[in-house]
Amino acid sequence: MKIAIVTDTNCGLLPEEAKTLGVHLVPMPFMINDDVYYEGVNLSQDAFYEILEDKTAEVSTSQPSVADVLDTWERVLADYDQIVHIPMSSGLSGSCATANSLSLDFDGRVQVVDNRRVSVTMLRSVQDAVALAKAGMDAAQIKERLEATQYDSSIYIMVDTMKYLKKGGRVTATAATIGTVLNIKPVLQIQGGKLDAFAKPRGQKAACAAMIEAIQKDYAERFKDIADTMTLYVVHSNAPEQAAQFAEEVKAAFPKKTIEMAALPLSIACHIGSGALALATAVALDA
Repeated sequence: MKIAIVTDTNCGLLPEEAKTLGVHLVPMPFMINDDVYYEGVNLSQDAFYEILEDKTAEVSTSQPSVADVLDTWERVLADYDQIVHIPMSSGLSGSCATANSLSLDFDGRVQVVDNRRVSVTMLRSVQDAVALAKAGMDAAQIKERLEATQYDSSIYIMVDTMKYLKKGGRVTATAATIGTVLNIKPVLQIQGGKLDAFAKPRGQKAACAAMIEAIQKDYAERFKDIADTMTLYVVHSNAPEQAAQFAEEVKAAFPKKTIEMAALPLSIACHIGSGALALATAVALDA
């Protein structure tokens, strides 16, 4: 069987990178002042952050349209027997539920995976799906493998500014003002696909230390039996220099791990702004 892997830009892949990996990509749409833009198509990272800093710009995210998803599937199925479709976690977007509903009309040829991931941990799933397909698994088997390990990942994100948390209603205006005065750098976590508060350290140095300690605890407790098979990532939103410095701290804390670097997908950056740093880990499946 010819198995195709389809995903969206929430995993952090851009069109050229997806092509190199052999993956079919659905770009995420953004509404900017009533116009629709697509990540990696007519909206670059640099342009996005410039727009985000414009106080007059209205920026919001949206899930891929039904037409875009169906067009992609039908085009791909002209050349492949089955599709493994990997959208953003159902805990963060309705795109997974929409894809599941659409797949019912494809007689099992499209298998939608909800392994509750986003960004680099979702990318790890995409890379694993490619390897499993090459190893001879069909779409249903790949879906089963990926969903069986859906909780074997963690993301911790330090938010540099409270502006976007306030805008999104996650903190009150008063809390945002106090947090800014006290130099609070909130650390959020994504465990099983939901974004939750984790810690409220003062200053970037303390926030970075809190993320490293959190992953160390995960390796010692939640992932104690699989820690050696897990990939470690340093991720950022428009902060490459700070991310490089943070990566050195991470390397010192995890000397046996290879550290991979990446940019946060714009769908996450839209809700937390520039300057964010993240530390993530995900299990790498054995094909």
